[in-house]
Amino acid sequence: MKLGAFSVSLTVKDIHASKSFYEKLGFTVIGGELQHHYLIMKNENCVIGLFQGMFDKNILTFNPGWNGNGENLESFTDVRELQKQLKEKDVTIIKEVDGGEEGPAYFTIEDPDGNHILIDQHR
Repeated sequence: MKLGAFSVSLTVKDIHASKSFYEKLGFTVIGGELQHHYLIMKNENCVIGLFQGMFDKNILTFNPGWNGNGENLESFTDVRELQKQLKEKDVTIIKEVDGGEEGPAYFTIEDPDGNHILIDQHR
């Protein structure tokens, strides 16, 4: 199963303080919008998302259709197909895909320890 690019989405209290902290660790901003309270940062192959006021807790995130640099892949498994495959394996879907047959969509699952996993397709 190919889930796409992996990152950790961190819920933060102060996006400016978190940005400054992670820059000290060598991360640079590769996406997001500070004025909308989220940033995507990268250090080598490690990608994190900083999100202020959007989530209750940290989330493991996979992005079908993207590589580790947030660049579009020519070929990928659509999020709807991934959801179908997981349902066939008896994985409980917490929030199912809404909407059409293609394009941006997401679903969420939870591991046995309560960690949220977001499968988030942007195209």
